[in-house]
Amino acid sequence: MSRIGRAPITIPAGVTFKLEDGNKVTVKGPKGELSRTLHPDMKITMEDGVVTVTRPSEDKMHKSLHGLTRTLINNMVVGVTEGYTKNLEINGVGYRAVRQGKNLNLSLGFSHPVIVEPPAGIELDAPAANKIVITGADKEVVGGIAAKIRSLRGPEPYKGKGIKYEGEHIRRKVGKAGAKGKK
Repeated sequence: MSRIGRAPITIPAGVTFKLEDGNKVTVKGPKGELSRTLHPDMKITMEDGVVTVTRPSEDKMHKSLHGLTRTLINNMVVGVTEGYTKNLEINGVGYRAVRQGKNLNLSLGFSHPVIVEPPAGIELDAPAANKIVITGADKEVVGGIAAKIRSLRGPEPYKGKGIKYEGEHIRRKVGKAGAKGKK
């Protein structure tokens, strides 16, 4: 058995869990509402506020889907209760982020400012000129927006300029060995 897949998911107070035909799961909580259609082969049951996922056979595909299905449901429950956060750091002279309404205005060394519009349910914030905080209920969307913002100006290995995740280590390269004596 999958260790992750067989672990039960406890639904906290204030969260409603609804399972419809075709394994459509809807979770509603204080941070929002998430719904997702999961693989129809997986058997999802809810008894006394505890959700369990079981697989129909020991087939390799069913073993793979077992832990995945349980993790997706757990991420939905955690998302609507606590939410998810990704922090980004901006390094570089003149590089900065400013919040304008719901949008994020980024100055990244281009000839124009880059405006990032958040999708529904996602909040972008810039508490400082070199910090970006992305929060939301859907873990997948929060990570996707963070990756999209990072890809606008990824960190470069020589000076470390660009956008990186908080705590990310950039492998630095040594610059040119030098052109001493050349005129």
